Amino acid sequence: MKFILTILLALSVSLFGASDTDLERAYAKEFAYLKAQKNMLQTRLDSVKAEQNKKISSAKNDLEQLQSLVLQKNALSEKLANDLYRSQQNAMNMTDDTAIIEAVMMQSTSSLKPYGIEITVDKDNYQPALEEVFTQSNKLIRDLSSLTVSQGKFYNLDGSQESGSIVKVGNIASYGVSPKISAALVPAGEGNFKVWNAPEAASTAESLKKLDLSKPLNIFIYENAAQEIENVQEQSVVDVINSAGIIGWIIVAIGAVGLLLALLRSIFLASASSSTANLAASTLATLLEKGVDGSLEYLKTKKGSTARVLKATIRNLDRDREHIEDIVAESILHESGRLDKFGSIIMVIAAVAPLLGLLGTVTGMIATFDIITEFGTGDPKLLSGGISIALVTTELGLIVAIPILMIGNMLGGWAERVKDNMEHSALHLINEYNKQK
Repeated sequence: MKFILTILLALSVSLFGASDTDLERAYAKEFAYLKAQKNMLQTRLDSVKAEQNKKISSAKNDLEQLQSLVLQKNALSEKLANDLYRSQQNAMNMTDDTAIIEAVMMQSTSSLKPYGIEITVDKDNYQPALEEVFTQSNKLIRDLSSLTVSQGKFYNLDGSQESGSIVKVGNIASYGVSPKISAALVPAGEGNFKVWNAPEAASTAESLKKLDLSKPLNIFIYENAAQEIENVQEQSVVDVINSAGIIGWIIVAIGAVGLLLALLRSIFLASASSSTANLAASTLATLLEKGVDGSLEYLKTKKGSTARVLKATIRNLDRDREHIEDIVAESILHESGRLDKFGSIIMVIAAVAPLLGLLGTVTGMIATFDIITEFGTGDPKLLSGGISIALVTTELGLIVAIPILMIGNMLGGWAERVKDNMEHSALHLINEYNKQK
């Protein structure tokens, strides 16, 4: 077996050895072909790379140009947007300015018309009209701010007509000077003037007629010479209360009741306070001179809280000190009801009066809002009734409550001092009696 294997090995070596040269040539030929192919592919690859690099470079240049163009377009777009925004703002401002100018022209023409000044307005060109408005306004201001004296007529306080000089301070004040009267004037309607009830303005009227401006002016300034001004009459107390309605009269009524009760209590406390010291001194003297029975007979002829307290004290003089003091305290407590008479009613009135004022305020405001709902707020006179009730009732409530509250507190303190004096007198009597034992 080994022999066979050796022969086969020799044969294979000889066979391969014999074809070694052909294989080398074949491999060399194939290698040369592959190398040629490689070189060709390398050359082609280099050509493709160069071409691609050229295209990429060109594309980059084109991209940079496009980017630059886009940036330019964006900048132009932003600029156009800003220009458009500014144009819109300018258009809005022009619209607003036009509306303001139209409003100014409308107001100025309507303001100048009562003075006989007509302004022609061209809606396509406002400048000439504006110049005319300013010119006429300046002239009118100069005329209205000057002091003028003219002859005319005005009405006196009794309705009679007076002829004399009318001194006008611009268009805000007037004075009348006639042989009978010199006074300030106010509009009476329809271009007429009437005397204003202000006697202190007479000297001013005389001075202005002479164009003497060296003295201080007593002046009544009115807003519109064409609108009548009514003479203001001073309201009496009854008129003020009537303006507050039924609630105002109720507040005044309880205030009068409170003052009457306070007066009665003051008289009662004054009597009790004055009799305490004198009665205590005379009772002590009688007690020391005539004894218990004599002092009790003396006190039977006396009336009042102090007499009753001293009487209870003397009846119990023979008891121990603590018991007597308890009896004195009980007697004074029993008399507190009389000394505090009307005190609680007075304090209730002081508390109720401002509450009634608040009720009147609420009632007046309700009436005012009802009028506003029905007639609006065009005429202030329609609202005056409700406002009077709202304000005057609160005022009356406070006017009643404040003094009555103060008086009530003072009377309460006075009553406490009377009680203290009664207690002091009783204890002093006990002490003096015990010394004589």
